[in-house]
Amino acid sequence: MNNKFDALKDDDSGDHDQNEENSTQKDGEKEKTERDKSQNSSKRKAVVPGPAEHPLQYNYTFWYSRRTPGRPTSSQSYEQNIKQIGTFASVEQFWRFYSHMVRPGDLTGHSDFHLFKEGIKPMWEDDANKNGGKWIIRLRKGLASRCWENLILALLGEQFMVGEEICGAVVSVRFQEDIISIWNKTASDQATTARIRDTLRRVLNLPPNTIMEYKTHTDSIKAWEEFHGLVNSSGR
Repeated sequence: MNNKFDALKDDDSGDHDQNEENSTQKDGEKEKTERDKSQNSSKRKAVVPGPAEHPLQYNYTFWYSRRTPGRPTSSQSYEQNIKQIGTFASVEQFWRFYSHMVRPGDLTGHSDFHLFKEGIKPMWEDDANKNGGKWIIRLRKGLASRCWENLILALLGEQFMVGEEICGAVVSVRFQEDIISIWNKTASDQATTARIRDTLRRVLNLPPNTIMEYKTHTDSIKAWEEFHGLVNSSGR
């Protein structure tokens, strides 16, 4: 399983000569830099199911973001603020991550968890997302943890049956409410968006009168730019 802690090693320098120690440290830093570069360039092929594990149809990556409400967020600052938690390729690897993660209902402030297919950033401008959109469901407080778990299990279990269309899902924790959304590639494909909507209702066990809104990412970008007076915005 590939995560940001792989490169951390115990320091066991002992009583080496200072020059040798400095040289070793520099060599170690250089080696770590090269290793990090290698890891970054080969992430897509590095994460594979372990022996006897149950592979998923796609690799997925967990992300986390948090920002101060009311502060304008440019595309660049949003991308810097979003943190990759880790990527997994099997059911077992998923549970290793998920079992240690805080549940959405226990998050505070303006926080988001994102679960996207590996290689797709949870940003409107990503190539896989730019022509797509998302179904949005606003939840009263207290429902986010259950709904998020049901949604991502349905996602990983390929229950939506829309081929390559699903990009990922987001749970957004806000002060007055929480928001669940699922992103797909092609906003103009009405048959696909309708199937995603119906599957969402089923897997989340939503009441018939639940309000669900579909919003294209193009509309999201326009609305954000108009509200903040920014160009190339990507705030959430």
